[in-house]
Amino acid sequence: MQELLSQLSWIDLVGSLGTLMVVTAYFLTQLRLIDATDLAFPVINLIGSLLIGASLYVNFNLASALIEFFWIIISLFGIFQWFRHTAKGQRT
Repeated sequence: MQELLSQLSWIDLVGSLGTLMVVTAYFLTQLRLIDATDLAFPVINLIGSLLIGASLYVNFNLASALIEFFWIIISLFGIFQWFRHTAKGQRT
C-alpha cells in the first residue's frame, strides 16, 4: 500500500479528493443528512467533478471525461435551480 501511495502524483491526489467528495455527497443524501435539493449537494458535486476533471486533463480518459462533463452541467443546473427557487421565496 505504501508503494502505491508513493507512486501517486499530485494530480492523482486531486482527482482522488474529487472522487471522495462526489461519493460523500451521494452517501450523505442516502443517510438523509443532506437533501438533494439543498445547495450543498450540487456544490459538493461541482467541486468534486472539477477536481476529477483536473485529473482527467492530465490523465485523459474519454468515458470519465464525458461523465464528469455531464456531472458538472447537472451540478450547475442544480445550483441555478436553488438560487432561482430562493429568489422566488420558495426556500428559507
